[in-house]
Amino acid sequence: MNFNGFLPVFLFLCLPTLDAQISDAAQLKLEGAVAFTEGPAWHPSGNVYFTDIANNRIMRRDPSGVMHIFRTPSGRANGLLFDHEGSLMACEGGGEGGNRRVTRTEKDGAITVLASQYEGKRLNSPNDLAVDSQGRIYFSDPRYGSRDDLEQFDGEGREIEGVYRIDGPGKISRIITHEVHRPNGILVSADDKFLFVADNVNDGPGKGLGGNRKLWRFTLQADGSIVPSSRKLLFDWGSDRGPDGLALDSKGRIFAAAGFNFPKEPVETSLKYRAGVYVFSPEGELLQNIPVPADMITNCAFGGAGLQTLYVTAGHKLWSIPVKDPGHLAWPLRP
Repeated sequence: MNFNGFLPVFLFLCLPTLDAQISDAAQLKLEGAVAFTEGPAWHPSGNVYFTDIANNRIMRRDPSGVMHIFRTPSGRANGLLFDHEGSLMACEGGGEGGNRRVTRTEKDGAITVLASQYEGKRLNSPNDLAVDSQGRIYFSDPRYGSRDDLEQFDGEGREIEGVYRIDGPGKISRIITHEVHRPNGILVSADDKFLFVADNVNDGPGKGLGGNRKLWRFTLQADGSIVPSSRKLLFDWGSDRGPDGLALDSKGRIFAAAGFNFPKEPVETSLKYRAGVYVFSPEGELLQNIPVPADMITNCAFGGAGLQTLYVTAGHKLWSIPVKDPGHLAWPLRP
């Protein structure tokens, strides 16, 4: 089946509190293809940045649709996000033996390392990041695949797949230790009151089978720490592929990339929750599912004119779909 051009998408709607973001006539547009897409990030120049993990590079799609290599090697970058100054940050997973860090690409192309260690030990594999209204950076640090070179352990020898806050280059604090199983996508609410974390264990037998595939919400305090007892389960994908990347719109809706369309051994899945973008109210009510005809769906971000386009990475493709309400970005902020 050829997905070039426009593809009608028939949507399942469940609207308990907020209107749907996308109408029945919504169409999903293929914007480009590389090897394995992740981490979309919008720039007001009209460029969309995303990672091509398999080829170890960060890509830039210009307003005319032409693909450019922005940076290679990228440290096997995953999540991308612009900071308050408009510089592109990246979570670099590094791979075994490689750099595992959060970086910022400066306007002159120089690379600033924002975080690479915690308490003298290398990070696991930074995955995704968020920025609050004060410019503080939050990132998740899971480990998928081999665990032979992990260095983050607690006092009892248990592995730590945590969430951290960066207050400046090299100034990091761990704010989640064991409150989630394997943190992936991450969001801060527009008012800085909540931290949303995708808890995503999809490795299969011997690597976390039966682990969490859930979306959590934590109360975020003024100092950038969480209230551990505030943990609230917003949604549970059960045995299906859980949430990956997250995005936030101007109404506080949460957009989560999740699901499979086809069985993927050794990942356990019932295919109850198919590949798509799942839209939730801030309280976790499922409002809508936007099906995406590609495995695996990895991430999403708002951009376009008026921030009324949702960009979606899935498999080796970059997609876009129009939305009614603008998205919310750390930068550029809407007036």
